Amino acid sequence: MLEPGNNDELPPIPGKRYFTIGEVSDLCAVKPHVLRYWEQEFPQLKPVKRRGNRRYYQRQDVLIIRQIRSLLYDDGFTIGGARQRLTGDEAKSDLSQSQQIIKQLRIELEQVLKILRR
Repeated sequence: MLEPGNNDELPPIPGKRYFTIGEVSDLCAVKPHVLRYWEQEFPQLKPVKRRGNRRYYQRQDVLIIRQIRSLLYDDGFTIGGARQRLTGDEAKSDLSQSQQIIKQLRIELEQVLKILRR
């Protein structure tokens, strides 16, 4: 998953393998209790749990959390809407359909421009 562009104000993700919930909280500007809640709501979030149920997030988890944060806080999605958006297949097909429409529109506009230049 790509890191959303509107997360520019967030700190860069260090090159570590695992992150604690406190580190992820700082990296994503989200409180730890919110992260624990999101784990229940988003099946994509599955941090590794070790001794004493300590959570260890991987880089991919941090990217997903940043995307969830962007959908909820910046784009105004509900939890259900964000969950649906993250399911992947629908989002990917929507993106490819949009790209095809844009390509077709561009071709048509270039044809109109050729006609107007005559």
